[in-house]
Amino acid sequence: MTERARVGYWKDETGAGAAEFALVLLPFLALIFGIIEVSLMMYANQTLQYATEAAARCYSINSATCGTIGTAQAYAATRYSGPNIAPTFVASATGCGHTVTGTANFPLTAVVISMTVPLSATACFP
Repeated sequence: MTERARVGYWKDETGAGAAEFALVLLPFLALIFGIIEVSLMMYANQTLQYATEAAARCYSINSATCGTIGTAQAYAATRYSGPNIAPTFVASATGCGHTVTGTANFPLTAVVISMTVPLSATACFP
């Protein structure tokens, strides 16, 4: 009688590594893709903030390029270079000076979750 037959089917440990890998694979992939998606969301938020700051500065200083509300909003849209989330910009000359606000919705999608995260950035330049 062979050693495998004597130990019995339930005590056989061949293939245990493959079974453990199958159990750990989904949480591991969810963690990796979640980290990537959150990093993209943070990048989108940072570029949204940069675009609003640049547009508020341009709206306040450079009247030839960004002298009106419409041109300041268009300038902010050209300064945004993040993921394709279609941000909207609103410029106004109230409050602390020349204010530009940018908003967008980021679709956060990992292996097991899917949600929309609202992003917002406001910049004011006197």
